[in-house]
This record gives sequence, structure tokens and C-alpha cells, in this order.
Amino acid sequence: MQSTGMESHKVFLANNIATHNLGQKLAIECLNSLACTTNVWEQLRPILLLHGNLGTGKTSLVHGIAKGLGIRELITSPTFALAHHYFGKIDNKKTALIHLDLYRLHSESSADELFLEEEENAKDIGAIMAVEWPERLSFIPTNSWTICLHFFDINHPEYGREIEIKR
Repeated sequence: MQSTGMESHKVFLANNIATHNLGQKLAIECLNSLACTTNVWEQLRPILLLHGNLGTGKTSLVHGIAKGLGIRELITSPTFALAHHYFGKIDNKKTALIHLDLYRLHSESSADELFLEEEENAKDIGAIMAVEWPERLSFIPTNSWTICLHFFDINHPEYGREIEIKR
């Protein structure tokens, strides 16, 4: 996916509650993106590529995404497990989320292998994928949304964060 022609917008988030709320809205947009398309190849759930330094709110955003998908399980960072699968329900319809964290994978081949395996799982169960540290991959997945998180003021994280979303 090339960056030209992509829709992009920035959002300022004052705190973790605002980050969770944005995650919930993203989950709904992801679910609606399937309903709006007629092209078979575009019917894959979007892959959310979460870029940002440690502590900028990537996992907090995933908490909101999970809530938006009706997932009631405790969401934890998959830094050591590398991948977590979550299941929920909205209006009696099953939902799923696969959360990857590629931070500890320093070789592109290891990151690619894990991603491709989990992408197959996501296709099989109709899951949305949220991928932390996607820069570890050797490629940009198709049907992905790039989400960049950074603190508004690096010296004062309490001032909030800015998120740029590119689709």
C-alpha cells in the first residue's frame, strides 16, 4: 500500500480515556468497512498498524478497540507472548481481535513469519488485527490502516497525545 492517495487525519487526545474512546470508534469503523464494500479482496478486516514509542498509548488504544468489539476479557500487552486472541459479541454477532506485538522480534523474517501466520488466523475467524511495532516487518500489509501515536510534548506526557490515522 502506497502512502499516496491515502486519507489521513490527526486527533488530539487529552488522556487514556480519550484514547480508549477513539479505539472504540475505530472498532466500529473497522466493522463497518466490511459492510460498505463489494469487492471480495477488500472484504478482509482492516489491519491496524500501531506505530509509536514505548508508552505512547498503543495498548491503551487496543483496549478501546476491544471494548468496541464487545470483548470483555482483560486486554494485556502481548510483548512476551507476541500474540493474543480475543473474542466478543455485538448484537449477537461474534467479533474477534488478534493483537500482535513485534517489539521483541529483531529479525524481519521472524516478524514476517509470525504476522503471516496470524493474518491467516484472522482471515479464518474474521478478526481485526492490531499490530504494535509493525516497522519490524519487511513489508506493509495490504488493507492496512497506519496509526501513529506520539506525545504532544515529549517532556510532558500528561499534556496528551496526538494520533494520526492513515487509511
